[in-house]
Amino acid sequence: MTKTLLNAAIAGSFLFSATAQAEIFWQDISATYLNGSNYEVGDTDRQVFTFEHAAGYSWGDSFLFVDRLDSDNGFTETYAEISPRFKVYDFAEDNLIKAAYVATTWEVGQGFDNYLVGVGTDLNVTGFDYIQLNAYRRSNEFYESNYQLTAVWGIPFAENFYYDGFLDWSSASEGHAAEMNFTSQLKYNIGPMVGYDNRLYVGVEYAHWNNKFGISGIDERNLNLLVKIHL
Repeated sequence: MTKTLLNAAIAGSFLFSATAQAEIFWQDISATYLNGSNYEVGDTDRQVFTFEHAAGYSWGDSFLFVDRLDSDNGFTETYAEISPRFKVYDFAEDNLIKAAYVATTWEVGQGFDNYLVGVGTDLNVTGFDYIQLNAYRRSNEFYESNYQLTAVWGIPFAENFYYDGFLDWSSASEGHAAEMNFTSQLKYNIGPMVGYDNRLYVGVEYAHWNNKFGISGIDERNLNLLVKIHL
């Protein structure tokens, strides 16, 4: 087992044990396959297999994902993030701001660990399943600490279509250019067509990533074919 997978397993075990006695309001487990040919930094052609777990608890919410990247040149890599948010205040149901959180993330790569701590909120916006906004201070393994703003959203439309994604912006610091990653997925649920009683999506993911990994001038414009199943 690689260090990345081991750290992700430890983080997941810690989170699940910490929530064993908490009330679970909802949870979702999914697996995704991506295939694209316009990656930057390394081989341009890759397949990505992703496991995701998201849940809401009496103490807040959490999101965990593990990516396994397989490049056509034989290179493989594993990357994971675990992002628990701890609720500190609930606003009125009809308020634009639904809740306030202490937001955290642990980024686990092959040979590095980054830690993010900040504040977060959920918003009430008509037509959206969810909108999250988070602001962090990042403690980074290979470059100076900096700051990150993150938005996450999901929008159902036109019956069985879904559009979701995230926007990460991180500030410049010594050894790291300011970075913006806008990645989203447009997908169609074919579950009803094939007799699957949960969501089974086909579609595309598009990454619009400026200064990828904080490397000045490395801009990725990457369209991937997507298959995603919710379990």
